Amino acid sequence: MSRVLIIGAGGVSSVVVKKCAMLPEYFSEIHLASRTVSKCEKLQEEAGKDRVVGVYSVDADNVPELVELINKVKPSLVINVALPYQDLTIMDACLETGVHYLDTANYEPKDEAKFQYSWQWAYQDRFKEAGLMALLGSGFDPGVTNVYTAYAAKHYFDEIHYLDIVDCNGGDHGQAFATNFNPEINIREITQRGKYWENGEWHETDPISVRKDLDYPGVGVRASYLLFHEELESLVKHFPTLKRARFWMTFGDAYLNHLRVLEGIGMTSIEPIDYNGQKIAPLEFLKAVLPNPGSLAEGYEGKTCIGTYITGMKDGKEKTIFIYNNCDHAVCYEEVGAQAVSYTTGVPAMIGAMLMLENIWMKPGVWNMEQFDPDPMMERLNQYGLPWQVVENIESPFTR
Repeated sequence: MSRVLIIGAGGVSSVVVKKCAMLPEYFSEIHLASRTVSKCEKLQEEAGKDRVVGVYSVDADNVPELVELINKVKPSLVINVALPYQDLTIMDACLETGVHYLDTANYEPKDEAKFQYSWQWAYQDRFKEAGLMALLGSGFDPGVTNVYTAYAAKHYFDEIHYLDIVDCNGGDHGQAFATNFNPEINIREITQRGKYWENGEWHETDPISVRKDLDYPGVGVRASYLLFHEELESLVKHFPTLKRARFWMTFGDAYLNHLRVLEGIGMTSIEPIDYNGQKIAPLEFLKAVLPNPGSLAEGYEGKTCIGTYITGMKDGKEKTIFIYNNCDHAVCYEEVGAQAVSYTTGVPAMIGAMLMLENIWMKPGVWNMEQFDPDPMMERLNQYGLPWQVVENIESPFTR
């Protein structure tokens, strides 16, 4: 029996729950917990009470509460799709209860817009000694992009030298301004300084200051901006032949204009202010007034295109390939009632959990996606809704 406990009940969780519910041969019993139990109950109704057999309220910042819940449910695996701030408390609870762990995004402290793997990598010995596994970043980026890189290194190159991860949402949700996942996390991510790896060291840029127009298959030409993204940290560690590694994401002019105004008036700040005798971070208030990302799904049109441009050496010759996926917002909505940004994160989380439960990806310790054989994940991406393409022997759109 493969009983799983899913923590979190937002847009990504909705996809994870429903995809797991479709596969009882792998996920025989699903339990769902969130701070707001009504969200869990809604998902339970949508996925079926015969598949989601238990719903619970839990404060994922509270280790004793988490421990009590995990001991009650007794899952084989905890799937963490809560907030990144809560990664460490959930990992602590998994260690205390002897349960495997999976998440989709790396830890960042709530009071500082800084995300890096060092906090979670520090758990390596404790998980290994406990005979438990923690799989980090089993989403799309991070996650599938890491697997694309490992797949290219295994099947197409002797050495990889240049990596550019590109993330384009070519869809239209009809809102003046909205984020496609948790607004607080999204805005913290893109207002940080950019960072990329080159010639053995990290280089920083001002936020949203480096632009390149790229032609995305299935979408067209879009303005793309250099950001720091967490998978770069693990990929340069695990593929030491990389001479340069960067991450690019698309933003429209209207989105950036709204963001600049909000930043200019202090609404993106994470520093609490006093308002009517209460402490509140402006970004938390902004999150409350922006559209819920889950509400964007109905009527969302267009596609995403996320992939990896990789240049390296094969048999003494340099070559470039592009591995990518297109995901259609409307098709996702028809299948699971979600938009494509949630879908592209939720499906890899389900597949990562499946591979752990099947003991295909299973070894004690704390691991990133690229540290496992990429082939089983690549096969299942095609099977469960995220088919990919490889374009070989192309000219890289990126200069040296």
